[in-house]
Amino acid sequence: MVDIAHRTAINAASARDATPARTSLVAVESIDPGQWQSLGDRAIEPNAYYLPAWELAVSASARGRTNALALHASDPSSARLTGLMPVVSSWRAWKLPLPALVSAHPYGTLCSPLLDRAMATDAAARLLEQARQAGAHALILRDVALDGAAMRTLRDALRRAGLAPRMLRSHLRACLDASQDADALLRDALGGRKLKELRRLRHRLEEHGTVSFVVARTPGEVRAALETFLQLEASGWKGKRGTALAQHAGDAAFIRRAAPALAEAGQCEIITVQTGATPVAAGIVLRSQDRAFFFKLGIDERFARYSPGVQLTCELTRHLCADPTIASADSTAGPDHPMINPIWRGRFAMGDVLVPLRRNDPAVTLIHAALVARGLARDAARRAVRMLRG
Repeated sequence: MVDIAHRTAINAASARDATPARTSLVAVESIDPGQWQSLGDRAIEPNAYYLPAWELAVSASARGRTNALALHASDPSSARLTGLMPVVSSWRAWKLPLPALVSAHPYGTLCSPLLDRAMATDAAARLLEQARQAGAHALILRDVALDGAAMRTLRDALRRAGLAPRMLRSHLRACLDASQDADALLRDALGGRKLKELRRLRHRLEEHGTVSFVVARTPGEVRAALETFLQLEASGWKGKRGTALAQHAGDAAFIRRAAPALAEAGQCEIITVQTGATPVAAGIVLRSQDRAFFFKLGIDERFARYSPGVQLTCELTRHLCADPTIASADSTAGPDHPMINPIWRGRFAMGDVLVPLRRNDPAVTLIHAALVARGLARDAARRAVRMLRG
């Protein structure tokens, strides 16, 4: 049944005909960055990956993520920006010719829209209406916090319109409750034996030079530390797979633009663990409101026996828990991540959601079937790859 529905959806229209019209949408570059930043600062749910300094850099050059469009809402009485969601067509997202808009992937794995906390439900309703006016029959939200404030608000706006979202997939993601004592959290998570082993490895690492934990905060510091991170990332397994940021000109240009720009507003840090003058691990951390986002980690695999990624994450845990402005941290990692999951033991639900835009719309059933079929094919391919790797 899914295969038949999938073929029906694919054959229903050509890729161009099924793509929602661009005319009622705008390029993300046309949104006033000052208004956009202000919205991010008062959003009902923070999302550093949809802040202007980050998303504009992604849309400008990041591989496969350029030229995003925007659903946007404004307060009619003040023209203040109250809602924003970068989007692409389903053809751009997955090469599926479906009459749907898809949240644009901002490199970080979080696509929760920005909604003004003072008028969140109204903003959500306006975003949905703009998607309808663009000709879309559905809005597909990728990588959203399922129980987050933005998704709760969207559900409320849908309920008022007599609609309900459909779950496409879900999983649990690691997070950190930074309001607690870091050492108590680490002891509970790792246990005394593991912490003792990490201390032993740190003492061994000190044989190569004094171990230090350095935080780059200013734009200049972040710019310099970023080059260290890029070298570390490219030197490891990501470099061997060809997925390191520095290996692709567009990706490198995006992160070199985004990180210092966010640092201007105190919203990006780069954390480095060094032995003497030699960096052994570095991580990029974004900030929005009271939440931190652990974007990426790079390590020098020559020091892998000392667990440099774990050492950095433990120090990052202490760093964030000691900061009174940070309440929580999102690992932005995939499910069952072998490094972060044992350390950050908090969990929250993430997933992809299909949002219908019209009542009793048969096109939504076809869109849903096509996406389910795509998901099944993707999962089968991943299982095959795992089997081939042994």
